Amino acid sequence: MKNKLTGNRYIMDVGVLKTELFFETDESMVFTVIDGGSLTKDGYSERVEITIAEVRAQVYMIAWKEISGATVTHVEDHKKGIIYSNATLPDGSFYTMKGTISPVQD
Repeated sequence: MKNKLTGNRYIMDVGVLKTELFFETDESMVFTVIDGGSLTKDGYSERVEITIAEVRAQVYMIAWKEISGATVTHVEDHKKGIIYSNATLPDGSFYTMKGTISPVQD
């Protein structure tokens, strides 16, 4: 295991979008939309190949490309519970979002 995210689930809430992120392996993540707002439909789930870079202890930059062609980059500060998300959709629209990230408690 290259990072402390692998095997864990987190809830990301940026206001207009709420998702569960499951870091399946060091190279793959499954995201499931809990509340898609106006961006996507609730319940949508997709497995994506990811790259993870640890910026400093408990702060990660994660990037991926979705089946739709959308690209996403997160900076996740797990110490402070803050997430910065940038997404470019297939139509070229660009979203910058900030919100919270917290571990799923079993």
